[in-house]
Amino acid sequence: MSLPTVMKAWRVVAQGEPEQVMELHDVPVPEPGPGEVLVRVRAVAVNFPDVLLARGQYQERPELPFVPGVELCGDVVALGPGVTDGERVRVGDRVVGSKIGVLAQYATVQVQAVHAAPSALDDAQAAALTIAYQTAWFALHRRGGLQAGQTLLVHAAAGGVGTAACQLGKAAGARVVGVVGSAAKVAAARAAGADEVFLRDDDWVAELRRPGVDVVFDPVGGDSFERSTRCIGFEGRIVVVGFASGQLPAVRADLAMVKNYAVLGLHWGLYQKLRPDLVDAAHAELDKLAASGVLRPVLDSVVGFDEAPAAVARLAGGATTGRIVVRVADDAVVEDDAVVETDGTDGEVAG
Repeated sequence: MSLPTVMKAWRVVAQGEPEQVMELHDVPVPEPGPGEVLVRVRAVAVNFPDVLLARGQYQERPELPFVPGVELCGDVVALGPGVTDGERVRVGDRVVGSKIGVLAQYATVQVQAVHAAPSALDDAQAAALTIAYQTAWFALHRRGGLQAGQTLLVHAAAGGVGTAACQLGKAAGARVVGVVGSAAKVAAARAAGADEVFLRDDDWVAELRRPGVDVVFDPVGGDSFERSTRCIGFEGRIVVVGFASGQLPAVRADLAMVKNYAVLGLHWGLYQKLRPDLVDAAHAELDKLAASGVLRPVLDSVVGFDEAPAAVARLAGGATTGRIVVRVADDAVVEDDAVVETDGTDGEVAG
């Protein structure tokens, strides 16, 4: 297969709001380095880190100009030095993976960071699998120790990572309680598996205080975290996965001691760096759930490659239910019924 030498790529050229600082450029097709594979990108899921990368607020700050995008589905088209064809991947395999710099027609990714795309998912759904579902899986099972019969509280339950947590919590046999920002998002949270859904402004603390919540999945922070400490149960676990509210909550050690609860952090990217074996094992479980129909990424919309900056800006504004996916390749596949109906009127930026 003859590969092109030049490709289209979105690049952040300054720090600021996505629509103002993202430009479409012609750039050389990258060559895979040692331990890398070159992927022809089919679809890229938009994530909140894309917003933070554009603003210069992410924990990693690539040198300008840089290609954003952190999650893809695509086809392996070349192998870098040290990568053996067939050992982990083969040329031609459809894969999913995660790395900063994939919002382009081609991207290099470490071979350890790619996995076979579940055959049960189309390209758009597969692109939205890795970060949200790996985050939810590690938060619920590795950090939160969720067990069947326990109560799981999911904040931003209609967002991309929230719907993933609802689906995986339900699959684990938990009672799933979701919190969403508007009445328009209740149906999406219920469809993802929430047994009960509250609006963010409801008095859900009073409803959940007795007997208390076993595990809290919190990608929001701020007031959501503080109120969760008031309804967490004995030996409960609050798993912090992000701060989409923009507010960093204060962790009170005195309350944690008096009420016997734990506050646990989750940065999934560290597992990819330090324990890729656990990421592989989680992906195998997610693949099984996808094949059984339990796992199905919720898509807000699928947009064209030329609409990428607007898609990132829309996520920044919070007007999404589920995930926005950018179709990069013309032959990328998305089923019509994979996209949920949304009125685009609320402000959950998690996911």
